[in-house]
Amino acid sequence: MSQTPDLQYSEIEQELRGNVRALLAARAPQSATLARTESEQPVDTALWRALAVELGVTGLAVPEKTGGAGASWRETAVVLEELGRAAAPVPYLGSAVLATAALLAADESVLLPTVASGEHVAALALPFATAPGAAFPDTVRVDAEGLLHGTVRLVADARTADVLLVPARSAEGPALHAVGQFTAVPVVSLDMTRPLADLVLDAAPGRPVAEGDAAVRAVDAALTAGAALLASEQLGVAEWALETTLAYVKERHQFGRPIGSFQAVKHRLADLWVAVAQLRAVARNAADALATGSADAPVAAALAQAFASQVAVTAAEEAVQLHGGIGFTWEHPAHLYLKRAKSSSIALGTADRHRAALAGLVDLPAPAH
Repeated sequence: MSQTPDLQYSEIEQELRGNVRALLAARAPQSATLARTESEQPVDTALWRALAVELGVTGLAVPEKTGGAGASWRETAVVLEELGRAAAPVPYLGSAVLATAALLAADESVLLPTVASGEHVAALALPFATAPGAAFPDTVRVDAEGLLHGTVRLVADARTADVLLVPARSAEGPALHAVGQFTAVPVVSLDMTRPLADLVLDAAPGRPVAEGDAAVRAVDAALTAGAALLASEQLGVAEWALETTLAYVKERHQFGRPIGSFQAVKHRLADLWVAVAQLRAVARNAADALATGSADAPVAAALAQAFASQVAVTAAEEAVQLHGGIGFTWEHPAHLYLKRAKSSSIALGTADRHRAALAGLVDLPAPAH
């Protein structure tokens, strides 16, 4: 009989949260993030270096013997909550989660330490919409000389990556290659704090880090970890939206009273508070399942993404609407959170895709028509 997971935050996790939040407040205020979205450098590389060097959070899930911090995915999830709360423009999900999970699953010991330290920024060369359980891609081919050819569209966190993990097929079958020679073509992204890019590989040399079934498992492990931990980032987005809106409706007066005193507003925010509390539970459960290596991790990831997307989007929409006229302005940060929530709702599989996967994972047949 499996033990009920402890989803409470530990003292270490709370201390980590405080350190990350303080760093983000000092290095990534919302005014700076808003200004950065209108620049040619939407990703904050200085903030990334601070996270990697000063706090050492880029390798939390990596064992110490491989150059990491020797913590777990639970601590990684706490960092993601704070990055979501700040809408921080850093490639943490792409490098410290997706790429790192693939390297861990492949038992790769050459590249992993440099990714864990933040020396290298890695990206998994798959469209950001790819869901766990998707077929191994065939968009990149390996020729007889071992060079990679192909284009991968809409890859997250690729514009700042200096190494790619590329799923590719050759005559021998599937493999996962580490590639340092590529072209990243920026594309228009809804979420300006997480820019996307099309990756072009033209006779690019690559080093296999996993081959055959091991490559398939590594890619799926990365997608499962990404989907599970994206829920923690979505939780951070939803918490910011709820807390900021609660503070605003207490201060904004209409007809001589705070708008938060109106029953309709109370009901909307009460419903949102309940949804955010539920999201915290499913996100923590997904992170704990990953951290403990539970066989139910795919179920926990699918459950988290089946629920998280709508809560984050609703929370951000409520923030925009209940802030009234100011919530619709470019100068207010609410639109950053709405765009992050909207783009995340189709990342790593839509909620409908995860509900269908969940039904299959728990052997729940569709109703007869």
